[in-house]
Amino acid sequence: MSYDRALTVFSPDGRLFQAEYAMEVVKKGAAVVGVKGSDCVVFALEKFETKKLQDSRTVKKVGAVDTHIAMAYAGLSADARVLLNKARLECQNYRLRMDSECTIEYISRYVASIQQKYTQQGGARPFGLSTLIAGFDRDHTPHLFVTDPTGSSTEWKATAIGRNSDPVIEYLEASYKPTNNIDETIDLAMKALLEVVDTGSKNIEVCVIEDGKQMKLLSDAETTACIERVEGEKKKEEEEKRKKVMQL
Repeated sequence: MSYDRALTVFSPDGRLFQAEYAMEVVKKGAAVVGVKGSDCVVFALEKFETKKLQDSRTVKKVGAVDTHIAMAYAGLSADARVLLNKARLECQNYRLRMDSECTIEYISRYVASIQQKYTQQGGARPFGLSTLIAGFDRDHTPHLFVTDPTGSSTEWKATAIGRNSDPVIEYLEASYKPTNNIDETIDLAMKALLEVVDTGSKNIEVCVIEDGKQMKLLSDAETTACIERVEGEKKKEEEEKRKKVMQL
Protein backbone atom coordinates (compact mmCIF):
# COMPACT_ATOMS: atom_id res chain seq x y z
CA MET A 1 0.00 0.00 0.00
CA SER A 2 1.26 3.51 -0.85
CA TYR A 3 1.10 5.48 2.40
CA ASP A 4 2.29 8.72 0.80
CA ARG A 5 -0.88 9.12 -1.28
CA ALA A 6 -3.52 8.78 1.43
CA LEU A 7 -3.82 11.65 3.90
CA THR A 8 -5.82 9.76 6.51
CA VAL A 9 -3.67 6.62 6.59
CA PHE A 10 -0.68 6.27 8.89
CA SER A 11 2.31 4.24 7.75
CA PRO A 12 3.21 1.17 9.86
CA ASP A 13 5.81 3.22 11.74
CA GLY A 14 3.26 5.94 12.60
CA ARG A 15 4.09 8.62 10.03
CA LEU A 16 1.97 10.82 7.80
CA PHE A 17 4.10 11.22 4.72
CA GLN A 18 2.00 13.99 3.16
CA ALA A 19 2.52 16.15 6.25
CA GLU A 20 6.25 15.45 6.13
CA TYR A 21 6.36 16.43 2.46
CA ALA A 22 4.68 19.72 3.37
CA MET A 23 7.37 20.35 6.00
CA GLU A 24 10.02 19.78 3.31
CA VAL A 25 8.36 22.46 1.19
CA VAL A 26 8.71 24.87 4.12
CA LYS A 27 12.42 24.06 4.47
CA LYS A 28 12.95 25.05 0.83
CA GLY A 29 11.06 28.34 1.18
CA ALA A 30 12.61 31.77 1.61
CA ALA A 31 13.91 32.42 5.12
CA VAL A 32 11.82 34.51 7.52
CA VAL A 33 13.03 35.75 10.93
CA GLY A 34 10.66 36.98 13.63
CA VAL A 35 11.87 38.82 16.75
CA LYS A 36 9.72 40.17 19.58
CA GLY A 37 11.01 43.30 21.31
CA SER A 38 9.72 45.19 24.32
CA ASP A 39 7.61 47.55 22.18
CA CYS A 40 7.50 45.95 18.73
CA VAL A 41 7.71 42.79 16.64
CA VAL A 42 10.00 42.68 13.60
CA PHE A 43 9.99 40.39 10.58
CA ALA A 44 13.14 40.15 8.44
CA LEU A 45 12.36 38.35 5.19
CA GLU A 46 14.40 36.94 2.36
CA LYS A 47 13.12 37.87 -1.09
CA PHE A 48 13.94 35.76 -4.13
CA GLU A 49 14.90 37.60 -7.31
CA THR A 50 12.00 38.61 -9.52
CA LYS A 51 12.01 38.51 -13.31
CA LYS A 52 13.06 41.64 -15.16
CA LEU A 53 9.56 42.15 -16.53
CA GLN A 54 7.80 41.18 -13.29
CA ASP A 55 6.32 43.76 -10.93
CA SER A 56 8.04 43.11 -7.60
CA ARG A 57 5.13 44.71 -5.69
CA THR A 58 2.94 41.70 -6.56
CA VAL A 59 5.32 39.28 -4.83
CA LYS A 60 4.61 39.61 -1.11
CA LYS A 61 5.99 37.56 1.78
CA VAL A 62 4.00 39.36 4.48
CA GLY A 63 0.45 40.66 4.73
CA ALA A 64 -1.87 42.41 7.17
CA VAL A 65 -4.47 40.11 8.76
CA ASP A 66 -6.11 42.93 10.72
CA THR A 67 -5.16 46.44 11.77
CA HIS A 68 -3.09 45.00 14.64
CA ILE A 69 -1.95 41.65 13.19
CA ALA A 70 0.57 40.73 10.47
CA MET A 71 1.40 37.36 8.92
CA ALA A 72 4.61 36.26 7.21
CA TYR A 73 5.20 32.83 5.67
CA ALA A 74 7.71 30.39 4.23
CA GLY A 75 6.49 27.97 1.59
CA LEU A 76 3.95 28.09 -1.22
CA SER A 77 2.70 31.59 -2.00
CA ALA A 78 -0.64 30.38 -3.38
CA ASP A 79 -1.37 28.46 -0.17
CA ALA A 80 -0.41 31.53 1.87
CA ARG A 81 -2.93 33.67 0.00
CA VAL A 82 -5.73 31.23 0.87
CA LEU A 83 -4.79 31.09 4.56
CA LEU A 84 -4.39 34.87 4.74
CA ASN A 85 -7.85 35.44 3.28
CA LYS A 86 -9.41 32.94 5.70
CA ALA A 87 -7.66 34.62 8.64
CA ARG A 88 -8.84 38.07 7.54
CA LEU A 89 -12.42 36.85 7.26
CA GLU A 90 -12.29 35.29 10.73
CA CYS A 91 -10.94 38.53 12.23
CA GLN A 92 -13.90 40.44 10.82
CA ASN A 93 -16.35 37.77 11.99
CA TYR A 94 -14.83 38.03 15.48
CA ARG A 95 -15.35 41.80 15.47
CA LEU A 96 -19.01 41.35 14.52
CA ARG A 97 -19.64 38.69 17.18
CA MET A 98 -17.62 40.11 20.07
CA ASP A 99 -17.51 43.83 19.20
CA SER A 100 -13.74 43.86 19.76
CA GLU A 101 -10.57 42.83 17.97
CA CYS A 102 -9.38 39.24 18.31
CA THR A 103 -6.23 38.27 20.20
CA ILE A 104 -3.08 37.07 18.46
CA GLU A 105 -3.39 33.67 20.11
CA TYR A 106 -6.97 33.26 18.89
CA ILE A 107 -6.22 33.91 15.22
CA SER A 108 -3.03 31.81 15.40
CA ARG A 109 -4.97 28.83 16.74
CA TYR A 110 -7.62 29.41 14.07
CA VAL A 111 -5.01 29.31 11.29
CA ALA A 112 -3.42 26.22 12.86
CA SER A 113 -6.82 24.47 13.04
CA ILE A 114 -7.33 25.03 9.31
CA GLN A 115 -3.89 23.60 8.57
CA GLN A 116 -4.61 20.60 10.78
CA LYS A 117 -7.90 19.82 9.02
CA TYR A 118 -6.08 19.46 5.73
CA THR A 119 -3.86 16.70 7.16
CA GLN A 120 -6.86 14.35 7.51
CA GLN A 121 -9.34 15.28 4.75
CA GLY A 122 -9.60 13.06 1.71
CA GLY A 123 -9.12 14.69 -1.68
CA ALA A 124 -6.98 17.51 -0.29
CA ARG A 125 -3.34 17.96 0.61
CA PRO A 126 -1.78 19.80 3.58
CA PHE A 127 -0.93 23.48 3.26
CA GLY A 128 2.68 23.74 2.13
CA LEU A 129 3.74 26.59 4.39
CA SER A 130 4.55 27.69 7.91
CA THR A 131 3.46 31.09 9.19
CA LEU A 132 4.70 33.72 11.62
CA ILE A 133 1.77 35.65 13.12
CA ALA A 134 2.54 38.74 15.20
CA GLY A 135 0.78 41.72 16.73
CA PHE A 136 -0.41 43.41 19.91
CA ASP A 137 -3.32 42.42 22.15
CA ARG A 138 -5.66 44.84 23.90
CA ASP A 139 -3.35 44.93 26.94
CA HIS A 140 -0.59 46.32 24.65
CA THR A 141 1.64 43.24 24.93
CA PRO A 142 3.41 41.95 21.78
CA HIS A 143 3.04 38.33 20.68
CA LEU A 144 4.74 36.14 18.08
CA PHE A 145 3.25 32.78 17.07
CA VAL A 146 4.37 30.08 14.65
CA THR A 147 2.08 27.60 12.89
CA ASP A 148 3.25 24.69 10.73
CA PRO A 149 1.63 22.31 8.19
CA THR A 150 0.78 19.75 10.89
CA GLY A 151 -1.49 22.27 12.63
CA SER A 152 0.54 23.10 15.73
CA SER A 153 0.63 26.66 17.10
CA THR A 154 3.34 27.85 19.50
CA GLU A 155 4.45 31.23 20.85
CA TRP A 156 8.07 32.39 20.60
CA LYS A 157 10.27 35.29 21.67
CA ALA A 158 12.33 34.96 18.49
CA THR A 159 12.45 32.29 15.79
CA ALA A 160 12.93 31.57 12.09
CA ILE A 161 11.22 29.51 9.41
CA GLY A 162 12.24 28.56 5.90
CA ARG A 163 15.58 27.45 4.50
CA ASN A 164 18.56 27.18 6.84
CA SER A 165 16.39 28.09 9.83
CA ASP A 166 18.42 25.98 12.30
CA PRO A 167 21.59 28.15 12.29
CA VAL A 168 19.43 31.29 12.45
CA ILE A 169 17.60 29.98 15.54
CA GLU A 170 20.94 29.11 17.15
CA TYR A 171 22.13 32.68 16.58
CA LEU A 172 18.92 34.08 18.06
CA GLU A 173 19.22 31.84 21.12
CA ALA A 174 22.70 33.24 21.78
CA SER A 175 21.88 36.89 21.07
CA TYR A 176 18.28 37.53 22.11
CA LYS A 177 17.50 39.93 24.96
CA PRO A 178 13.89 40.49 26.16
CA THR A 179 14.49 44.25 26.66
CA ASN A 180 15.28 45.02 23.01
CA ASN A 181 13.84 48.33 21.80
CA ILE A 182 12.74 48.84 18.19
CA ASP A 183 16.21 49.65 16.78
CA GLU A 184 17.86 46.78 18.65
CA THR A 185 15.10 44.42 17.54
CA ILE A 186 15.52 45.38 13.88
CA ASP A 187 19.30 44.97 14.12
CA LEU A 188 18.98 41.54 15.76
CA ALA A 189 16.52 40.33 13.10
CA MET A 190 18.79 41.61 10.34
CA LYS A 191 21.91 40.04 11.84
CA ALA A 192 20.12 36.70 12.18
CA LEU A 193 18.88 36.79 8.57
CA LEU A 194 22.31 37.78 7.25
CA GLU A 195 23.64 34.52 8.71
CA VAL A 196 22.04 32.73 5.74
CA VAL A 197 21.29 35.50 3.21
CA ASP A 198 23.75 37.46 1.08
CA THR A 199 24.03 41.18 1.83
CA GLY A 200 21.84 43.45 -0.26
CA SER A 201 18.67 45.46 0.21
CA LYS A 202 17.12 44.01 -2.95
CA ASN A 203 16.82 40.53 -1.46
CA ILE A 204 15.90 41.57 2.10
CA GLU A 205 12.66 43.03 3.38
CA VAL A 206 11.89 44.30 6.89
CA CYS A 207 8.43 44.61 8.42
CA VAL A 208 7.82 46.38 11.76
CA ILE A 209 4.67 45.95 13.87
CA GLU A 210 4.15 48.51 16.64
CA ASP A 211 1.35 48.93 19.17
CA GLY A 212 -1.55 50.99 17.83
CA LYS A 213 -0.07 51.19 14.33
CA GLN A 214 -0.47 49.19 11.13
CA MET A 215 2.48 47.11 9.98
CA LYS A 216 5.19 49.09 8.21
CA LEU A 217 7.51 47.85 5.48
CA LEU A 218 10.86 49.64 5.49
CA SER A 219 11.87 51.30 2.23
CA ASP A 220 14.96 50.19 0.29
CA ALA A 221 16.87 53.18 1.63
CA GLU A 222 15.94 52.36 5.24
CA THR A 223 16.81 48.70 4.72
CA THR A 224 20.17 49.62 3.20
CA ALA A 225 20.91 51.89 6.17
CA CYS A 226 20.08 49.03 8.57
CA ILE A 227 22.36 46.64 6.68
CA GLU A 228 25.24 49.13 6.73
CA ARG A 229 24.77 49.68 10.47
CA VAL A 230 24.71 45.95 11.16
CA GLU A 231 27.79 45.32 9.02
CA GLY A 232 29.63 48.13 10.78
CA GLU A 233 28.86 46.56 14.17
CA LYS A 234 30.05 43.16 12.92
CA LYS A 235 33.35 44.63 11.74
CA LYS A 236 33.91 46.28 15.11
CA GLU A 237 33.22 42.99 16.91
CA GLU A 238 35.66 41.15 14.62
CA GLU A 239 38.36 43.79 15.20
CA GLU A 240 37.91 43.54 18.97
CA LYS A 241 38.24 39.75 18.78
CA ARG A 242 41.42 40.07 16.72
CA LYS A 243 42.91 42.52 19.22
CA LYS A 244 42.17 40.13 22.09
CA VAL A 245 43.79 37.27 20.18
CA MET A 246 46.88 39.41 19.43
CA GLN A 247 47.18 40.36 23.11
CA LEU A 248 47.14 36.70 24.10
